[in-house]
Amino acid sequence: MEFGIPELGFVSLKVYNASGKEVATLVNEIKTAGYYTINFGSNMPSGIYFYTLQAGNTTVTKMMMLLK
Repeated sequence: MEFGIPELGFVSLKVYNASGKEVATLVNEIKTAGYYTINFGSNMPSGIYFYTLQAGNTTVTKMMMLLK
């Protein structure tokens, strides 16, 4: 999973399963501006997941499919 942030700030990246239960917190810290790559899924079963990225005043939620 890749994401970019435009400025220094607190970043939170959480993953939820299809029923809405939080299954992972991948980032929960202050990050500098830039692009980041996070490895996800090595210990997760295949399926549909949702992730929420919060950075500054912006929140984005998207769906992803993990296939193994």
